[in-house]
Amino acid sequence: MNRRTWRLLAAAFVACTALTLLRTAAAETGKLETGKVETGKLDTVNFGTDWKAEAEHGGYYQAIATGIYRRYGLDVKLEPGGPQVNHAQLLAAGVLDFNIASNSFVPLNFVHENVPMVAVAAIFQKDPAVLIAHPGQGDDSLADLKGKPIMISSDTRVTSWQFLKQKFGYTDDQIRPYVFSVAPFLADPKAIQQGYLTSEPFTIEKAGVKPVVLLLADAGYSGYGGLIETSATLAHNKPDLVQRFVNASIAGWYSYLNGDPAPGNALIKRDNPEMTDALLAYGRDKIKQYGIIDSGDAKRYGIGAMSEARWRDFFETMARAKLYPADMDFRRAFTLKFVNKKVGMLP
Repeated sequence: MNRRTWRLLAAAFVACTALTLLRTAAAETGKLETGKVETGKLDTVNFGTDWKAEAEHGGYYQAIATGIYRRYGLDVKLEPGGPQVNHAQLLAAGVLDFNIASNSFVPLNFVHENVPMVAVAAIFQKDPAVLIAHPGQGDDSLADLKGKPIMISSDTRVTSWQFLKQKFGYTDDQIRPYVFSVAPFLADPKAIQQGYLTSEPFTIEKAGVKPVVLLLADAGYSGYGGLIETSATLAHNKPDLVQRFVNASIAGWYSYLNGDPAPGNALIKRDNPEMTDALLAYGRDKIKQYGIIDSGDAKRYGIGAMSEARWRDFFETMARAKLYPADMDFRRAFTLKFVNKKVGMLP
């Protein structure tokens, strides 16, 4: 199972299990402790990412490596994700204080299942979901792909595919099975497949093909990515802790994107020995090139920015696709209390 598939599956199915874990944890541990930390004492924060260490987590590793979290009074214990780890469940059970929600479906799924979790920052202003085509085939825009066979997974069919159907008139008879490999794509010059901006295109380029990469977000797909998520209880009882974690993470991302990423990359390679310098450089470059983090509202309000209008647009698109009840209170999925403060921006 590849990274994008795992993330989408986690978004689609985690909330129900998390609700059971949350109730059990609440019964066993009671309320979270409140109060300020003692002078000079660091608050321990347990933080889970959504996949193995990679450039998409660079800002958090940079904040650890350069001491940014410690300057904000935090001792951050970062736990990488992976196919055998469900950090959303661990967050709901109180084992983690924060985690990364890969996309906007995760917080909305929690609302749908009445699980009190909340997104407190959207590090990715653009979801990195892409469709990939071969050059020279006339497949140069998402509109050009209408009516053409496209390899997607079953989970994509009930997520971003719903946007493509509404925006461009795609139909389900275009769908072809995606086998979680670029081999069929490389074998057929007319092939089109799903992907993740910083992953499949890298592999395809290494095989000698310069693909056409179409970012759904640049066509109006309004979901966020890389959201920092915590429990509603922690956000309410310890707002200072949440604010410091959000602010320090934002500072880490500015450092990773605009400064020397070597400290963060060194920790990434420690946690994920399979990671290469080439893939790290590629991932960071694409994040910057496509404005995954520093675009949209983040240009005005700083990294992590969110807006109710963006959340509403995404929710209404997916409600029209019958993924959520039209009367669901989508506002419970997020809070703007900790973002839009221009943290880390130059005057």
